[in-house]
Amino acid sequence: MLSSSSPAPARDSLNDMDGLLEEAGDIVFRLSLAGQVLYASRRAVALVGIGALDGMTLASLAAEVDQPVLKTALLELGEAGQPGAAKRIEARIRSQETETWFELRLSVYTAPDQSRQMLVVGRDLTSQHTTEERLRHMATHDALTELPNRLLLTDRIRMTIAQARRSGQGFSVATVGLDAFKKVNDGLGHPIGDAVLRVAAARLRKTLRDSDTLARVGGDEFVAVLPGTFTEAQIKLVTGRLLATLQAPFEIDSHTIYIGASVGVSVYPQHAEDEVRLVALADAAMSRAKETGKARCVVYSARHSGPPEHDISLEAAMFQAVREGEFLLYYQPIVDARTREIEGFETLMRWRHPTLGMVPPVRFIPIAETNGLINLLGAWALKAACVQLKQFEEVAKRSLYISVNISPRQFRNDKFLDVLDDAMAFSGLPGEKLVLEITEGTLMIDPAHAETILTKMADRKARIAIDDFGTGYSSLAYLKRFPISVLKIDRAFIRDLPGSQKDGAICNAVLDLAKHLGLNVVAEGVETEDQLAYMQDRGCQYIQGYLTGKPMAAHVAMAALRERTYANLMPPELRQVQA
Repeated sequence: MLSSSSPAPARDSLNDMDGLLEEAGDIVFRLSLAGQVLYASRRAVALVGIGALDGMTLASLAAEVDQPVLKTALLELGEAGQPGAAKRIEARIRSQETETWFELRLSVYTAPDQSRQMLVVGRDLTSQHTTEERLRHMATHDALTELPNRLLLTDRIRMTIAQARRSGQGFSVATVGLDAFKKVNDGLGHPIGDAVLRVAAARLRKTLRDSDTLARVGGDEFVAVLPGTFTEAQIKLVTGRLLATLQAPFEIDSHTIYIGASVGVSVYPQHAEDEVRLVALADAAMSRAKETGKARCVVYSARHSGPPEHDISLEAAMFQAVREGEFLLYYQPIVDARTREIEGFETLMRWRHPTLGMVPPVRFIPIAETNGLINLLGAWALKAACVQLKQFEEVAKRSLYISVNISPRQFRNDKFLDVLDDAMAFSGLPGEKLVLEITEGTLMIDPAHAETILTKMADRKARIAIDDFGTGYSSLAYLKRFPISVLKIDRAFIRDLPGSQKDGAICNAVLDLAKHLGLNVVAEGVETEDQLAYMQDRGCQYIQGYLTGKPMAAHVAMAALRERTYANLMPPELRQVQA
């Protein structure tokens, strides 16, 4: 039996233990099973900010700092009351002065005074959590604008899709591309360009609703996710505000800068039902907006935007195809409308895939435009076509010309003139035997840049042809402004001749205009003798189409030149090879 002084050693032991805990500098609480705080280390008091312990219980502390997880753990251990019972939790404890993350280890033990108590030992995880939070933010946000990046955007679109499916509502995805940002970066430097991007991001964010998501996904591209079902008129109203806020001048370091933007929109679920295609279609629509004048919004339409999806496997196969030499050139004759003599060839790219066979250009050209491979393929095609023309002339024993299509991305490439010079030097082809076909839309993306490049092309004696004339801007101003030599009437205006009065009027107007401006005209898509006769009677110099020759391999074209034949007069063996 213990004497009256027996509790003293237990108290001394407790004091010794508390002293050791104090010296360790840990976050420590010692409690009764009822939850009364018997001891709290100085570090615990300082971090938690609980003040005096009189009457304080850890349960009330948990309530004060809103810690239901901690409260539950205390109650469970208190009810168990068995030595060895333990729990490990993480808790974020907020007080008026602090916000601290702890890893708390709670255990029941028998104290030196034989009472059962709970010991709560905490490890400060605040620095670790802060670092983790910073890393999470860096992984999901753009460092320059602090907007969500593509990773977080994908997650937000998936969430919006899930909400839309539950609610039956739709939503829109809008891609915003700055129109003149490259000029700012090149002319004023990247620090000014970065400042423009930050201001643009702030303007767009201010224009959108709190429920909308705005992300930066590329150098000068932003994507907005707009929950809710909108009519096309409402979409144009919303995107009109986005365009307006970016059309206003940017005042950056004493510079007044005008940027402008183009917007493309896709709609869930009408256009696509997954996040990848929604963004891809919005991007395609934005590219269409840039091609057709900039500073406007285009809502995606399959009629305008070409193939609606990037075939990832096909894209990967394209790079392999370049290495394996699977791309080849076909040549379609361009024929004198009066003599039916072959005067030249248009070069057309083809892809002979080892398992898919001939992949049509409508599938691989848009992908090549997007991933930049068109620059490599275009440079190869230009050089190969120039070399091939020399072989055609050796067979024909007379002068011919070669016509090569230049894509929008090639034309905007800073190295395009170097590529042109290289092809002409390598082949020894005089510039006047080379016709470069460019669409109206490509020229009107940046008329000032187009005029500069076209003038330099003309200085090299190369001739410029406007491809698909009449289907783009049909603006007459650039016919005077740009050094153009040839107009190619699009097949859409030839198809219904001679029966269509409207198509006839358009063709007559183009031919009359070309005559007064001293331009040659090529009619594309001529497939019947009646169409040929119609265009011949009205003074069209050249024709191109299935009537006078489908696109053909180089050896078939040389055979046609050797035999001085064209499509419907080809001997059967040549027609079989061509087919």
